[in-house]
Amino acid sequence: MKQAKNIGLSLLGFVLIGAGIYMIRTVPDPQGIMRALPFLLVGFGCGIFGHGLGDLLAKKAVQSDPAMARQLEIAQTDERNVMIGSMAKAKGYDMMTYVFGALMVAFALMGAPWTVIIPMVIAYLFVHGYAIYFRVKLEKEM
Repeated sequence: MKQAKNIGLSLLGFVLIGAGIYMIRTVPDPQGIMRALPFLLVGFGCGIFGHGLGDLLAKKAVQSDPAMARQLEIAQTDERNVMIGSMAKAKGYDMMTYVFGALMVAFALMGAPWTVIIPMVIAYLFVHGYAIYFRVKLEKEM
């Protein structure tokens, strides 16, 4: 089942890449959303294709060596590795807070249109609201 899903994702990604490239080459004078849509299709297609193909190749490599599969499972579920991953995400979140805030201020000072700044502010507040929600939830559990 999982292999069929990965094959489907790979095919979907390939189709999106093809559709995007086709649109880039055939639409002579793109207007409105057609200026960005082909490039979005190529970008999402590459991401989906890479994800599906990466999972397929990883499963193929693990199937041929059961000892490696066991070591990989232990490494992924080891408490120390999980803690290190969580700490790295926390540091990345801390850095994102300052970088994203500085980027919003820079866009505002450059006179970017409000249609650019407001979605950035909404996304920034959403991320911080999400972090606060889970912090409160985790504190109640402990």
